[in-house]
Amino acid sequence: MLHVNHRRKGKTALVAGGAGFVGSHLCDALLGRGDTVICVDSYITGSRDNVRPLMNHPGFRLIEEDICAVLKIDEPLDQIYNLACAASPPQYQADPVHTMMTCVAGTGNLLALAEQHGASFLQASTSEVYGDPAEHPQREDYRGNVSCTGPRACYDEGKRAAEALCFDMLRVRRVDARVARIFNTYGPRMQANDGRIVSNLIVQALSGKPLTIYGSGTQTRSFCYVSDLVGGLIALMNVRPNPGMPVNLGNPGEFTINELAEMVRSMMAVRTVLAYKALPKDDPQRRRPDISRAMELLDWQPTVPLAEGLRYTIDWFAANLDDSPRKRTGAPRSRRRMAASQAASLES
Repeated sequence: MLHVNHRRKGKTALVAGGAGFVGSHLCDALLGRGDTVICVDSYITGSRDNVRPLMNHPGFRLIEEDICAVLKIDEPLDQIYNLACAASPPQYQADPVHTMMTCVAGTGNLLALAEQHGASFLQASTSEVYGDPAEHPQREDYRGNVSCTGPRACYDEGKRAAEALCFDMLRVRRVDARVARIFNTYGPRMQANDGRIVSNLIVQALSGKPLTIYGSGTQTRSFCYVSDLVGGLIALMNVRPNPGMPVNLGNPGEFTINELAEMVRSMMAVRTVLAYKALPKDDPQRRRPDISRAMELLDWQPTVPLAEGLRYTIDWFAANLDDSPRKRTGAPRSRRRMAASQAASLES
């Protein structure tokens, strides 16, 4: 019998992958709401630096652990957010077996923990479950075009299996599980070497290197600023009743990779050339979310335009990248401007 824990006004949330790019922003937002946060991370792709400012917060606790191991949490839990998995192709392909096991065994472990505590559960799934889509834009009822044997299958099929686990546990009324399908997200705290297009272009521009474009650059992506995404995750976790179906979270604005590269070059006032390389196998040609479901069920939609979010992200990399010219000259970050935008996005 499904039992959801609503004991306290201030909730206790476990964030798996909480020292990662998105996870650390989620920890910030939950603490800002007055929740207690238990951050679990193996540091395979996360960084202690992302949560270092939280270490002295009385409502924050950090556990270094891999979710493929069984977690034992003695204190009550109200919510579990599962963001624990490498999310960029170079990272999840570096150890594909571990990626698959994180998605399947790790999610199973966290669902068992949610059942034990009567905690609501949110699975961070991905737009990659749609594969190289034959439908555009992608709606949640589209079943996808995914290779189950290709180099991306460890992630794509792993996330599809994790979704199946979540909905099975929901159907049999063992866990109050929710699933967010996350589209391309960017912002401060991205890793410089994570292989994602936004961080790649910014880091290369800051370093004076050619901007790498894979394929023709006509393939499209939709870019969601991290504070917008975090607001959507929190809204999905807390909406009542449980939607009982996956929900796309992303920005429906669609840009070609060439357009993104030109925007970065213009905003950073650099003259570096574009270097075209072969497109990776199974790389999607088009990606754009239909967010009608999120708008209807969660009253959520992104508010940060791409140009604005890119400016905050460029400023952050310029201040934090070791070989950035602006870091060497001590140029300040736009901290207050970035914080104000993130706060406004989470309140919307």
